[in-house]
Amino acid sequence: MGWAEEKSSDKEDDDNKGIVGDITSLFDPNEKTKKGKVLPKAYLKSAREVVKTLRESLNEPPDDIAKFRRTADSAKESIREYLGSWRGKQTVVQEESYVMLEKAIRSLANFYSKAGPSAPLPEEVKSEILDYLNIAEEFL
Repeated sequence: MGWAEEKSSDKEDDDNKGIVGDITSLFDPNEKTKKGKVLPKAYLKSAREVVKTLRESLNEPPDDIAKFRRTADSAKESIREYLGSWRGKQTVVQEESYVMLEKAIRSLANFYSKAGPSAPLPEEVKSEILDYLNIAEEFL
């Protein structure tokens, strides 16, 4: 009987640690990635948004110009915010996700700087950028 009582009090301690742990993690500025690395939550949120919006933009058929522009503008805005906040930050520059996002953004920028802002993106460039996004996402 005494043994059962000890067990239940241990369970209560575990429950309390869980609640306290949940509250603590809510205010923790860092988050664990899929690969177990601890990175700033703000970085992860921003990087995930770039992956999501850029992928949507690349996968949008260019037939519907208005819809294509909306997704492209959304991607452009998330890239702008990401670069404004994280470009060159020592806390993330060595991270694989940062390196891959930088390569994806650079590929996109290089293409449009050569071909012009309204040129259709060739499949090979689109595929390269999507590959970079997929790798980046693995580390977020």
